Amino acid sequence: MPFVQGQLRQQQLAVTFTSECAHCARPMRIEVDSELNYAVDEASDALVFLPMVNFAKLKAPNIIDDF
Repeated sequence: MPFVQGQLRQQQLAVTFTSECAHCARPMRIEVDSELNYAVDEASDALVFLPMVNFAKLKAPNIIDDF
C-alpha cells in the first residue's frame, strides 16, 4: 500500500488499482496515495473504506487474518 511505503520512506507515493465489478463486470479504477487520499473513476459507484484496526488487541499474525 502506498500509505505504508510512503510513511516508511517519507515520500509521496500513489497506486492505481484497475479491476472490475464482481456483480456487473464494469471496469473500475481506484487511485490511493500515501496520505490515504483516494479517487474513484466517475463510471464506478465503488465504495472505498479504510478498516480501523486496534493493534493492541490484534491476535492474528497479520491484519488480513483478522478480517
